[in-house]
Amino acid sequence: MVLGAFFFSVMTLFVKMAGARLPNQEIVLIRGVLTLAFSWMMVRRAGVNMRGSRPIMLMLRGLFGFAALSCLYYAVVHLPLADATVLQYTNPVWTALLAAWFLKERMRAIEVLLVLCSLVGVVVIARPSFLFGSESARLDLFAVGVALSGAMMSAAAYVMVRKLSRTEHPLTIIYYFTLVTVPAAVPGTIAVAVWPTAREWLLLLGIGMAAQAGQVYLTRGLQLEPAGRATGAAYMQVVFAAIWGGVFFRELPDAWVILGASIILGSTLLLGRLHAGPVPPAPAADDAGSEAIQSNSR
Repeated sequence: MVLGAFFFSVMTLFVKMAGARLPNQEIVLIRGVLTLAFSWMMVRRAGVNMRGSRPIMLMLRGLFGFAALSCLYYAVVHLPLADATVLQYTNPVWTALLAAWFLKERMRAIEVLLVLCSLVGVVVIARPSFLFGSESARLDLFAVGVALSGAMMSAAAYVMVRKLSRTEHPLTIIYYFTLVTVPAAVPGTIAVAVWPTAREWLLLLGIGMAAQAGQVYLTRGLQLEPAGRATGAAYMQVVFAAIWGGVFFRELPDAWVILGASIILGSTLLLGRLHAGPVPPAPAADDAGSEAIQSNSR
């Protein structure tokens, strides 16, 4: 799980570097092409039905995943790495709320309280000027909104995965995510396309490879450890992001960021443990394919 967190943090580091010049949708598109190739090979190797039994729902899940990925990459480029990562980790909050709404999963009073605590943590990190005064605001509130929207889209994708996992093979769910991402990113790429330099091509290749490695180690960790304990280790991604931000971009978190991050991570970790429920079994999958069950839509 720590290795998975490490590789996901490397992915966001490369996204921030590539995003200094390359448009957001171009990065999403090239990453999508790479992961589509990986997914296609996995589906073919496993002999899985690519179409699935509910293609419309699969495409909808893919659209949520595409939106989440686009928002995450925008936030990573326009916010400090640690801040963008912490805001992405509010997705358990939105997952719990959406599951209560769409899947009729009951929320207890303590879970509602943890949701509110997480939102307080977001306010502490963003420090909007209308609450803290004009001199206190340190983040672009539009970018913060995009980051939170990405976390919401990630939660919506997870809820869709939970519904689809009753009938769909995990590899089919992964395949549709990448299959939808590529054409969805094309219009935004064409409008502002920039031909990457040799260094940027290496960064883009690194994004795809780091994302794939992160998924592999995330999946393996969840197979070896109970979900509550394993996902706690995944929060190391925030630590790695803070290190990369300090080393490469001189982004040093202040006391407010540390306080807000502690509130968010503590609340979402407790919420994840309290709200965790069994995921309905999917058709038999090999080890590599089981990653689709996870909430991570990156």
